[in-house]
Amino acid sequence: MPLLSRGMDIDSLRCFDAVATTLRFRTAAARVHLSPAALSDRIRRLEEDLGARVLNRTTRTVALTDAGQRLLPLTRGVLGLIDRMSSAASGGAALPARYELTVGIRQEEGLDWLCPILDRLAPQSFGWTHDTEGPDDMPAHVKTMLTSASLQIPVLNGEMALGTWQAIYLIEHRSRPHRREIVLQFIGASK
Repeated sequence: MPLLSRGMDIDSLRCFDAVATTLRFRTAAARVHLSPAALSDRIRRLEEDLGARVLNRTTRTVALTDAGQRLLPLTRGVLGLIDRMSSAASGGAALPARYELTVGIRQEEGLDWLCPILDRLAPQSFGWTHDTEGPDDMPAHVKTMLTSASLQIPVLNGEMALGTWQAIYLIEHRSRPHRREIVLQFIGASK
């Protein structure tokens, strides 16, 4: 039998901890990088698996139930243990630092022509049957497939080695604002 059953995976416990800490679904969803609907689904599955409600929620308030108050310290203990396991497995090496990157671009640099082309290739009005997170959900999936989700950039003497007309485009395909993470892995020597 697995240590955690279907609804009690580590991510669901992180979701529960985020909601219990913030007492706001939208804030907790941003913290765990999910939509509020996906976060709500995680909590629902956790509650089903436990056979008990851990949160009382209305459209305006979120509060821990008695079961949620009993579960919270155990959840935090499990998550702390998992973090310590990761540190032990890496020999105590520091985990990669997390940074926040804010990106902007002038329209004449390319997005004024690229985004309209992507909108024509995957329009919201196409009649998609998959729209779980809104009408921009499926078009965003298609646009992601067309634009790729990873990139390798050569670096020479500490500078990106891009050609004269080459650029890096970071595009959010969803209509609503979302927080995203970018993972940077630098391989090579500094000089």
